Amino acid sequence: MGCNESFGPETYTKHLAKETWREFACRAADAEELMSWQRAFRPRLVEALGIPNIIERGDCDLNPHMEELVELDECVRELWTIESEPGFRIPFYLMRPHDQDGPLPLVLAPHGHGAGHLTYVGLCEDEEQKKAAIEGERDIGFQAVRNGCIAIVPVLRAYHRMALQSWGKGSPGRNTCQSQQQLALLFGRTLIGERCYDMGRILDYARTRPEIRAERVVITGNSGGGTISLFAAAIDVRIGIAVPSCYFCTFEASLGSIYHCDCNFVPGIMRLGEMYDVAGLIAPRPLLVVCGEKDSIFPVDAVKTAFDETKKIYEVAGAADRCRLYVGDEGHRYYKKPVWPFVKKWI
Repeated sequence: MGCNESFGPETYTKHLAKETWREFACRAADAEELMSWQRAFRPRLVEALGIPNIIERGDCDLNPHMEELVELDECVRELWTIESEPGFRIPFYLMRPHDQDGPLPLVLAPHGHGAGHLTYVGLCEDEEQKKAAIEGERDIGFQAVRNGCIAIVPVLRAYHRMALQSWGKGSPGRNTCQSQQQLALLFGRTLIGERCYDMGRILDYARTRPEIRAERVVITGNSGGGTISLFAAAIDVRIGIAVPSCYFCTFEASLGSIYHCDCNFVPGIMRLGEMYDVAGLIAPRPLLVVCGEKDSIFPVDAVKTAFDETKKIYEVAGAADRCRLYVGDEGHRYYKKPVWPFVKKWI
């Protein structure tokens, strides 16, 4: 049998994406079929993320511990840790107004690469980082408080204090995604799965805080934070509104065609569904997709193609008005302009 010369390194993804049967590509024709599809797909996605291999370690109490409380001009910023899985603690910042009348909605704001959570909570290390945060509108914790919410900004696994101190590239303790993804895979886990599981544990904690209206939850983050915003909302129906920024696209045109960090990958995901199918698990809950016209790693044409497919799922759900796309005129950054009006409309 002769070799197919058109199937080489540069066309690998294109050929396999075309030929691979996606078991959970959404084929629902009405709302009832859509609900059945979601009930079947969601546990299989949870399995692909490796979350059952986290759960099998058993339950543990949250055992919350506050490490720091700082009174800022705009809000109070608390640093907490909780036990996410037995013996393993995760840190997060909680930002709340100085005064409030009754519980407020929660904005869960996972971060991405680079400065990560620092820009979200006002802990920029130098003027250059601060300037980049302001220009890229990455002060998401403050934005949430200004818009009448409480923010929780987690420090995700493989970043900063959650990084391996002696592995990986770059400065120790900053970003060891590659190494920690490799370790997770050894045990049937994924970094996306671990990070989404941690979001669930943070939501468990949020329900213990009387200041938080825990039935009103928004998740939003940029880049790697957009990844977790999409996947966490897809698997956890307690999240009421999802706003992934500069991540939503097709797997084929982004992860499959352009270099991305190892932390983005879920083994076998394309045998289950495309990214727009994952997004379809959020329906009929409100979904705002935010992207940049000049984003070189999540091409805008593919974003629009993926959004059109997700919009079809929302139409089947009878919730087309809850699915929106915003295209900013710059590149890979956060765009706050559409976010808070959308949140206020649906919260």
